[in-house]
Amino acid sequence: MKTAIYQPVISQELPLMEAFYTIQGEGYHQGRAAYFIRLAGCDVGCVWCDVKESWDVNTHPIVKVEDIVREAAQSPARLAVITGGEPLMHDLTELCEQLHNQGFEINIETSGAYPLSGDLDWICFSPKKFKKPLPEFYAVAHELKVIVYHPSDFVFAESFAAQMNPDCKLYLQPEWGKSDNMLPLIIEYVKNNPQWRVSLQVHKYMNIP
Repeated sequence: MKTAIYQPVISQELPLMEAFYTIQGEGYHQGRAAYFIRLAGCDVGCVWCDVKESWDVNTHPIVKVEDIVREAAQSPARLAVITGGEPLMHDLTELCEQLHNQGFEINIETSGAYPLSGDLDWICFSPKKFKKPLPEFYAVAHELKVIVYHPSDFVFAESFAAQMNPDCKLYLQPEWGKSDNMLPLIIEYVKNNPQWRVSLQVHKYMNIP
């Protein structure tokens, strides 16, 4: 009888740009205390992205999942938001499992350009024109959030709204640098199309991360 060879479990590692405890400033969960885990790496290429430093995965440290979760568990809240970059460039299975083991509710912010992974409690799907999203998100997203940078983005937003599951919440959010011009248009659009809601980056008004 052969003796089983012990193979130690190697913890997954992920490129971590930053992690911080703050208030969720956008979308459905706006106003809630949340621990943000920002993973590095993105090839979607939004010209107006406010975290372009997250794009290059090679410029950020590779951190063990257990260490990421250990730090998250020090926060008093139990809402974790996985963001990026584009977080689904990475397999999130182990990260979600360990966060759930610590009692976290897990939200994700994604462009939908990469396949889903991990057991996620809330999926904020924010499609971009720069890289086509995968159709799998239409059926599973809890929230559709479209960034309005140009008036043509209303048509773009409706093209996705028509395909979303009936329980999905619909949000229009002005791109921060274009808020003065786009927010009045969004307000009028939502008044005329009340199935949509307005999302603002209120964390920026509060001057917090």
